[in-house]
Amino acid sequence: MGEDPSLAPLLPSPISHREITHSDSEMSEYQRPRDKQSRKEGPFIKRTIAFFDGQNLFHLAKEAFGYDYPNYDPVKLAEKICSQQGWELKETRFYTGVPKQEDNSDWNHFWNTKLAHYCRLYGNKAFYKFTRPLQDGREKGIDVRIALDLVRLARENKYDVGLIFSQDQDLSEAVKDVNDFEKRQRWLRLACAYPENPDFPDAVDGTHLHIPISKKMYDDCIDARDYQPKSNR
Repeated sequence: MGEDPSLAPLLPSPISHREITHSDSEMSEYQRPRDKQSRKEGPFIKRTIAFFDGQNLFHLAKEAFGYDYPNYDPVKLAEKICSQQGWELKETRFYTGVPKQEDNSDWNHFWNTKLAHYCRLYGNKAFYKFTRPLQDGREKGIDVRIALDLVRLARENKYDVGLIFSQDQDLSEAVKDVNDFEKRQRWLRLACAYPENPDFPDAVDGTHLHIPISKKMYDDCIDARDYQPKSNR
């Protein structure tokens, strides 16, 4: 699927002065579609929320680039793509399964320490984490939570662009719901970002823009901190 031209950065355009009704007052002037052209191109400022499937991105990066642990910085990756696209990153939301302490203390320590660092660094308004204990070594409920939040935050007018870091096709139904809402209510776009790999070229079905992450881009966003237990260093 090719790039959607409506996602390109917009040049400033005059804002017409008109009476603001009660329903208009609930959204900013930039969010309000002013005419048919702006309805097609979207708001001047495209508020973006990044949705990370932590385990999915880790395994995709391992297959594509050979890294054997989750060494990416999700906020830097989201910021890098938003900067390139001319979008304004409002929040990074990170979802992952975490092994229980008694099942795998090293990975439990890694994920809890890594995510706690981002919460301290960026604050709860800019970085949100959702974790679930792994069950028999497998994730349960992560894709469901991403799907629910993707739809809920669209309906609550929290974003104009949803940037999904995952290739999990289980999200395609949520993408369809957001697209249906966009057709009836307001301008919305969904983008899918994933490590560039010819063996796994498919984005989540229904997303408007597909963004392969090159190794150079990924390497520019590596988190060099060591989150292993001190006994393992």
